[in-house]
Amino acid sequence: MEQTTPTESETILRIAAKGDGVTQSGRHVALTAPGDAVAADGTIVPGPHHQTPPCRHFPECGGCQLQQLDEESWSDFVTARVANAAEGQGLSPANMEPTVLSPRQSRRRATLHAEAKGRQVRIGFKAARTHRIVDMKQCEVMEPALFAIIAPLRRLIAGLGRKKLSCDVHLTLTDQGVDCGIKGWRPEGLAETEGMIAFAQANGLARLTLDDGYGAETHWEPEPVTVTLSGVPVAMPPGAFLQPTRTGEAALVASARDYLAGATRVADLFSGLGTFAFALAGDARVLAAEAARDLHLACKQGADLHRRPVFAQHRDLFRNPLMTDELNRFDAVLLDPPRAGAREQVERLCQAQVPRICYISCNPSSWAKDAAALVAAGWTLQNLRPVGQFRWSTHVELASYFTR
Repeated sequence: MEQTTPTESETILRIAAKGDGVTQSGRHVALTAPGDAVAADGTIVPGPHHQTPPCRHFPECGGCQLQQLDEESWSDFVTARVANAAEGQGLSPANMEPTVLSPRQSRRRATLHAEAKGRQVRIGFKAARTHRIVDMKQCEVMEPALFAIIAPLRRLIAGLGRKKLSCDVHLTLTDQGVDCGIKGWRPEGLAETEGMIAFAQANGLARLTLDDGYGAETHWEPEPVTVTLSGVPVAMPPGAFLQPTRTGEAALVASARDYLAGATRVADLFSGLGTFAFALAGDARVLAAEAARDLHLACKQGADLHRRPVFAQHRDLFRNPLMTDELNRFDAVLLDPPRAGAREQVERLCQAQVPRICYISCNPSSWAKDAAALVAAGWTLQNLRPVGQFRWSTHVELASYFTR
């Protein structure tokens, strides 16, 4: 079919899932906002929702896709991503709750990339759809404490004078400060090792780990690294998952507490470190099931040390989901699966008699498929809350609530 070229100016009506603006004729135009006018030759005339991107690296840097959107249009995008996913599976929540957005400079974890040739060093996110690293001199999404490590790390790598070096840098803000994990680079000789330790000490790192392909090895950790979850300090294994912002975590936890208020026996499935288990423990006794052994042990230790009614179970819920008779022992279930969703566990839930489910998701598409299966089995989607933790990104999260 021959594609026609527009002969008149068109207006951007909405932002599609991958971040392009869409006109009434279906034309997709990158780096636009709702209300922008797009001429026939592709010239963009900014509309009322088109803001000046606050970062000098946008749009080259792949860390953000939507810095051209003002607060209102970005909020509308996050809301639409979740609402459209639900609608696509024929779902209509009884209550669409207000969208929660994380503010600028609030990301407390990030994975950057670094490469060096001699004293020329580049550290940052990769450019969109390429392997080229955008050398970061500014960041409007990361917490300042994380961004402050980049310049000293750049100087450290430059001082090595390696002919070629490439590595990933994982940064997480913990109770003790910045946890820095470097993967793909290992110091050569005593001088480089001492330089790494001096770098960690001078910059007040909470921990420094190096991984050359055989797992993270700790080189600096003055005191055990923890993250506090609902008042409980929990050991933080290197590279462990943590909700990307405090604002986002607080919103998701508040939703879970609200949805499952009054429950006395709760199953927290795909529990990780216990973000939701510790939030719900108190009036309720909580089973926290997790497949990753290091996360399971950290959750178990935190519960034991601080005497919280959390029973941590090491269990792979993809290969060994809770069965119907096990689920029927609980009066509420919370799910927070990986991006692929929780099909195997949802199949068992469809056969169970649990009265309430809170489903947290980082992927509206996989969530919608699981939600449709629950609704087909007799559940009602009561509440749906969009959450935008990854500011100016197309990555969207949500909290949902189902009842029988």
